[in-house]
Amino acid sequence: MPEEDTRNVTDEFKGRSLDEIVTELDKRGVELEIAIENTLRDFNMGTIIRSANAFGVRHVHIVGRRQWNKRGAMMTDKYLHVHYYESVEAFVEVMRGAKKQLYAIDNTEASVPLSKITLPSNLVMIFGQEGPGISPELAAHADKIVAIEQLGSTRSLNVGVAAGIAMYGWLRQHSLK
Repeated sequence: MPEEDTRNVTDEFKGRSLDEIVTELDKRGVELEIAIENTLRDFNMGTIIRSANAFGVRHVHIVGRRQWNKRGAMMTDKYLHVHYYESVEAFVEVMRGAKKQLYAIDNTEASVPLSKITLPSNLVMIFGQEGPGISPELAAHADKIVAIEQLGSTRSLNVGVAAGIAMYGWLRQHSLK
């Protein structure tokens, strides 16, 4: 019975199987995809994946180690398609073959402000590990580096927060019109 279903899913999915939920989400998902460069087992990865699920993203690409802290995802990774790549080269080859645009979300000297650009529909947003950010190797393959404007004194946003803001920025331009 749906009322006995304790999973963290909306009411429409209570009582439905995992496969039924994934099939329904695939039908209405968005084109945006997410990539996370995973060099540490960062709790923020789970937060990014949970936000991706909330915003209708269907594909998450993890570059680097397969092992990550899934607690922050609260099982939402089960409803997404998570792809793993051992190297930056393997990831880039697949994305270029799929004709995806790669935008690194990072606050560097070369970045352009998020509010000043139109995000492409066929976009893969790339997020780096908390602290050092995206590796120079992966950043070199980005079509653009995008920064989220900040007005306070802190040097950077938490990567989980930045991912949520950036994904919502894409949704505003493509899905919430």
